[in-house]
Amino acid sequence: MMLKIYTSKALNGVHDSRRDFLQIGALMLGSLSLPQLLKAQSESPGFMKDKSVVLLYLSGGASQIETFDPKMGAPAEIRSVNGEVKTSLPGVTFGATMQKLAARANQIGVVRSHNHTVGSHEQAHVHVLTGGTDPSGSGKTGFGMGALYARLRGANNPDSGIPTNCLLTVPEIDGQYRKELSRLRKGSRPLELGASYAPFEPGDNSSAMNNMKLNLSSQRFEDRRTLLTSLDSWKRRVDDLGMVQGMDRFNQQAVDLLTGGAVDAIDLTREDPAILAKYNTSQMRIGFKQFRPSMLGHKMLMARRLCEAGAGFVTVHSAGWDMHADGNNPGMQQGMAMLGTTLDHAVAAFLDDVAARGLSERVLLVITGDFGRTPRVNKKGGRDHWARLGTLAFAGGGLNMGQVIGQSDRQAGQPITTPYTTTHLMGTIMQSLFDVGKMRLVSGIPPQIRRLIEQSKSIPELMS
Repeated sequence: MMLKIYTSKALNGVHDSRRDFLQIGALMLGSLSLPQLLKAQSESPGFMKDKSVVLLYLSGGASQIETFDPKMGAPAEIRSVNGEVKTSLPGVTFGATMQKLAARANQIGVVRSHNHTVGSHEQAHVHVLTGGTDPSGSGKTGFGMGALYARLRGANNPDSGIPTNCLLTVPEIDGQYRKELSRLRKGSRPLELGASYAPFEPGDNSSAMNNMKLNLSSQRFEDRRTLLTSLDSWKRRVDDLGMVQGMDRFNQQAVDLLTGGAVDAIDLTREDPAILAKYNTSQMRIGFKQFRPSMLGHKMLMARRLCEAGAGFVTVHSAGWDMHADGNNPGMQQGMAMLGTTLDHAVAAFLDDVAARGLSERVLLVITGDFGRTPRVNKKGGRDHWARLGTLAFAGGGLNMGQVIGQSDRQAGQPITTPYTTTHLMGTIMQSLFDVGKMRLVSGIPPQIRRLIEQSKSIPELMS
């Protein structure tokens, strides 16, 4: 017996989105119902570590110089336009808008030799977000890193039912920000892995949580629940008692998920008001032609809540880092005053919060973007596209923190030590999430995925 739950669109015979079924990021596969999916995922192999990833994606390409490699000894046209700030690590400085992160540098691993070869926005988004499984960023091959994790872990957490792969965005109003959002979504697609592993994207408007709820009255849902129980009751007379009791647990889990589990995780009104205030970045308005309050802090809080509830891979979008000083983007000083300040505040609040909750070892934060910026400031006060060196930093996840890895040249234009590429980024993330040795003992993993994980190369300085 299958519990099928449809929205009003589905009842009218139209299935035009993933929400037309269970509304929470886990499509039915073949004839499997949600309880059956949850049961199957609870029996998944034990090569997965008890960790989650939060990927903070700085869309548009954050400057490596104004963030974590200020190069104040270089000529004026190269060094950080905001100056620098001393960190808690001897002899290490960050860009001046990173003051709170500088005080927490002992909790961060900064990579100053990160690069790749894709220099256009749309292709670079896809290349980075797929962890290099799409080498050119064409969007015709590969798959988002979050989708890859969901393919191995399961579309939902087997205990809470929370979607494994989540994408936290806001409705953008500035034209440039909207472009970056569409590129982010393209790079996060599951492609050949299958639609079941696409990221769940709750959005940031009043209808978001309604979209996660059943389009049924509570009475009608209770009727269906009663019907399911009645129709299954005859099985209890012939089936093994233990098996039936097990299935009852998964039916209850499905009901609990559909009636509030995932909704609760993204409902920030349930958070301690003092914690909510610490994350708040809405006092800063961001944009270029059109402005909105920054919601980055609240998105980082939502990411923590999702991880704590059982999500596995949460991508947080921060748009607007394409600081050319042209007709669509601000220059470096204005842009970093907006986005650098909000990034600093939101990430510092996140680090403090996960530490206070005892989650630092279990949650890995990764900060990166599509590429870096040119070493020289252009005539208008901006920096242009530059894939030869980019921003990359890690925090938590049980990795080795409190260090700067690699060096750039005097102009902050390319690595002079071992370059760490997009494939190293993905390898570090995946080896943080999976026990590769145990994975080798598990049958049934598609060969392509098995090779990808087993042959992945991490950033060795970070690995314990």
